[in-house]
Amino acid sequence: MPEYSIAHARSGIYTPLPRLQCFENQFRNYEITISIPEFTSVCPKTGIPDFGTITVRYTPNRWCVELKSLKMYILAYRNLGIFYENAVNRILRDLIKAVKPVRAVVSGEFNVRGGMRSVIEASYPSKTPSKKGG
Repeated sequence: MPEYSIAHARSGIYTPLPRLQCFENQFRNYEITISIPEFTSVCPKTGIPDFGTITVRYTPNRWCVELKSLKMYILAYRNLGIFYENAVNRILRDLIKAVKPVRAVVSGEFNVRGGMRSVIEASYPSKTPSKKGG
């Protein structure tokens, strides 16, 4: 099998996906949790499908994500070659861009493969400070 390449690592990160639509939030100081138990994508190196549960938790500010658009967005991952880590971080990135929440956490619990189960979590604002300088 060929070695992993930078193309594998970046696969799917910038692929166009359906736009997340929003509606105006009418309340403050509450949290929305959305569970997506049938998430699928494809390993960019092996072409084998990946299965898992994506959970989106966010505190809305002015906007809430419209669920049908979220469904269409998530379904677009079905044939997308993308690593687990990148899928979770991309979902968070796209949610932040569309909704501009107070805070958000996206987690992915991926089914066992090769005797290992992966859980990936990305949060906004970031839990760890970014490195400054070089």
